[in-house]
Amino acid sequence: MRPPLPRADRPRRYPHACFLDQGPAADVLHVGELPDPVPGPGEVRVRVTVSGVNPGDTKKRRGWLGSSMPYPRVIPHGDAAGVIDAVGAQVDARRVGQRVWVYGAQSYRPFGTAAQYTVVPDHQAVPLPDHLTDELGASLGIPGITAHRTVFADGPVDGRLVLVHGVLGGVGSLAAQLAHWAGATLIATVRRTADLDRVDPAVVSHAVALDTDDPAAAIRSYAPRGVDRIIEVALSDNADLDNAVAANNAVIAAYATRTDRTEIPFWPLLFNNVTLRLLGSDDFPARAKRQAARDLTSAAAVGALTVAVGHRHPLDDIAKAHDHVDAGGGHGRILLTIPQ
Repeated sequence: MRPPLPRADRPRRYPHACFLDQGPAADVLHVGELPDPVPGPGEVRVRVTVSGVNPGDTKKRRGWLGSSMPYPRVIPHGDAAGVIDAVGAQVDARRVGQRVWVYGAQSYRPFGTAAQYTVVPDHQAVPLPDHLTDELGASLGIPGITAHRTVFADGPVDGRLVLVHGVLGGVGSLAAQLAHWAGATLIATVRRTADLDRVDPAVVSHAVALDTDDPAAAIRSYAPRGVDRIIEVALSDNADLDNAVAANNAVIAAYATRTDRTEIPFWPLLFNNVTLRLLGSDDFPARAKRQAARDLTSAAAVGALTVAVGHRHPLDDIAKAHDHVDAGGGHGRILLTIPQ
């Protein structure tokens, strides 16, 4: 047996959470240590302070829709905030010490942000203005970039009438704020009448509860000619409602549905020349992600974006954080605090 290395020569190790198999959070998520990662060419290493937990992260852990383990070991989560502490070749050394928010850390890569360190391509560590919090930065990635794509994939929204379903959700709330920042007039829906008081009137001009007798008539009362854009979180539930309120040549931008094989009123939508855009965030065009990152930072910097934070968990309680997300998350983002 080789003698142990002197303490100064031992490789540093960092705390992280990972899963080696898919399944329930408490069964498969483990906290341990790994040797510090080293950034390669074009990459930066970020010392993570806060890691954001998203439904997409827990779906990968569960094997949702039959997805398999993409790598033998997965450190989950794509979103984070932190500080760059090392850079690889071809990256400006002046980035060391810069506060950043991170997106896509575990998109087609094995090691995400549920760790003290994460390594990402240089452009996926976005400068975070000093007056913005780490909590906001860690909440921008997946929901923010998805929201940006729902709003802007089909052109500017200045002067347009935009309907956002699920406006109290992670993507919906950011979509509404981005559309308002860009000059749109907002109509929004919530599931229950009791939630109407939680909608921000500074962003949303009119809010409608879906548990009312005729939400389509309520929306039409605010939009007699129909709405130009619809941001859709539950296409299977709302397809008929969307058809009833869409203007000619409207766009329905759907990023989720409740039924895998979702039915739509095809002929009425066709005769109304409606565009149905389906959005999967991992595979947005790289150019679109970079533009989203710039716009999200700009909007946040001027106070146009806020994010409600729900539960915060330490890294050791990552299983509880995942269970919170799988149970619906409650009100606000679920975050992990990473030990420093």
